[in-house]
Amino acid sequence: MIDSLIAEFDKGLRTVFAPAVSLRPMPGRDLPDAELSEDEKHDAAALMRVNHVGEVCAQALYQGQSIASRQPAIKAALAEAAREETEHLAWTEKRIAELGGRKSLLNPLWFGGALAIGIVAGRFGDAWNLGFLAETERQVEAHLDGHLARVSEKDVKSLAIIEQMKTDEIRHAHTALDLGARELPVPLKAAMKLAARVMTALAYRF
Repeated sequence: MIDSLIAEFDKGLRTVFAPAVSLRPMPGRDLPDAELSEDEKHDAAALMRVNHVGEVCAQALYQGQSIASRQPAIKAALAEAAREETEHLAWTEKRIAELGGRKSLLNPLWFGGALAIGIVAGRFGDAWNLGFLAETERQVEAHLDGHLARVSEKDVKSLAIIEQMKTDEIRHAHTALDLGARELPVPLKAAMKLAARVMTALAYRF
């Protein structure tokens, strides 16, 4: 039990403070750098910071849900999704640096809050746990669509990253549904959207 807790604590520290590593090549790595204005760079870096925060939260959610789950198949699915989210962390982190931006100063807070939510979601049982995961991924997909519409069409590197992230998130939602996710009540979905708006607004600035 203690070894397990130490391992989970180590995962959290690595997510928040250590550089993420990607097994897949970074999307858009071979595309040319665009001539962006300072305003375009600033906006793209801030949007990538928001995406990075989303991936920090995703890591924490998956970790918390995995801790609470008792089903090996679900734990395996959560672990695979978390691995891909780690790659998203690496891509967004690198793109932020390329654009001259910085990661969120509130990342430890984001991680801690999302971990607690993940554990609570997991305590309601695997069907609701997976339902929470599926709805989270749907909302992330919509959020990424908004970024695709907002990022300058010249910024092909950022767009390539966002497109691949969206593809992965859609697959994660389908995996949760295939494993037996239950549809969440409408009020809970609305509360999740409100929380996401608050997080997005803060992460864009800080």
